[in-house]
Amino acid sequence: MCIVSALVGVVVFVRKQTLVGEMLSHAAYPGVVLAIILAGVFNWGGVLPLAILTGAALSAALGLYCMNRLVRSIRVPNDAALCGVLTLFFGVGIVFASYAQHQYPLLYRQIQAYLYGQTATMTDSHLFLYAGLTLAVVSFLFFFYKELLMLCFDPNFSKSKGVEALYLTLVVVAVVIGIRCSGVVLLSAMFIAPPTAARQFTHHLPWIFILSAIFGGVSGFLGTYLSVVLPVGLPTGPTIVLIAGALALLSLLFAPKRGVVARYVRAHWFRAVQREENLLKTLWHMSLKGKNPLQTKQVPLLARKGFQRKGWLIKEKEGFALTTAGSKRGAQIVRLHRLWEVYLVNSLGLGVERVHKSAEEMEHILTPELEERLTRLLGDPKHDPHEQPIPARNEAISHG
Repeated sequence: MCIVSALVGVVVFVRKQTLVGEMLSHAAYPGVVLAIILAGVFNWGGVLPLAILTGAALSAALGLYCMNRLVRSIRVPNDAALCGVLTLFFGVGIVFASYAQHQYPLLYRQIQAYLYGQTATMTDSHLFLYAGLTLAVVSFLFFFYKELLMLCFDPNFSKSKGVEALYLTLVVVAVVIGIRCSGVVLLSAMFIAPPTAARQFTHHLPWIFILSAIFGGVSGFLGTYLSVVLPVGLPTGPTIVLIAGALALLSLLFAPKRGVVARYVRAHWFRAVQREENLLKTLWHMSLKGKNPLQTKQVPLLARKGFQRKGWLIKEKEGFALTTAGSKRGAQIVRLHRLWEVYLVNSLGLGVERVHKSAEEMEHILTPELEERLTRLLGDPKHDPHEQPIPARNEAISHG
């Protein structure tokens, strides 16, 4: 159930329709309650799981139809239509549940299982039924992957091909499958949390599907296992959702490229590189003015050690001096700065007085490839807009 919700949630996530799962899960609730009431009236105890699934699917489909009609026919904003259908259907479900509580108290307990999720009372019939639905959904995703890809990135064309209807059917089926595990209230988390976690590790859609399924499966297993072994008796559905939320949070924090911690480390490292290169550029200007060797107080201690380790600075009797490598690296930074100023003035038409700040930022991130393109585009200029000479390429050293 968790794997299917996670897989379908990828499509929902990519299409930025994460609240559709919330709406459908709540819209399915009246169908669940009505199926239980009818089971009490007509004594359908033997086929109760199938009746509940059918009622949930029909109710969710009706909610989806109502939302689309409100959006397309009455021009109600999409979020307003979604919230209206969600609250209306859930309110109707609560009314039905109140009636069932007094008329069919034993069956009413089944309603609670679908409201908050409950796996402890599931039987073999549930197992085979949900396994069959899971296999159907996974097969659909496998055989109609190209159509789903088109749906995610070219929705207008996919509507003309009928893919939109298949997608909505898939979401309804996923809701029907997951509602027994996580419950109406918590199901939407299984549409959102695993794809959110997966997205932090890759931008390739096939891998997002795979990682999302893994995160969903791990959430389902750990949530079920912990609810059984922990002495406090945690409910399974909420525990599964908590595990999924924890995995999403950890991914948001510690993913190698997109995680908050990784971004903070990269930003801290980049600021350190900026300070280092700005100091090296200043020392290069001072050396041009004949201030070599540099006085000890002109070179901070930490930068002095770092520059000496990189071979940019050497110790002399009267102070410090830039090495050939240090001089070339400083000239490279100045070259990138002045090339970018020429580009802003000549190609973008900015005023000379407005280009320095931008060049101060860009000089640290221009790659050798961009330098090569700028040189060709600008005709290898010799002076910047302030009539300062641009160091020649043979005076500079490339990034490395």
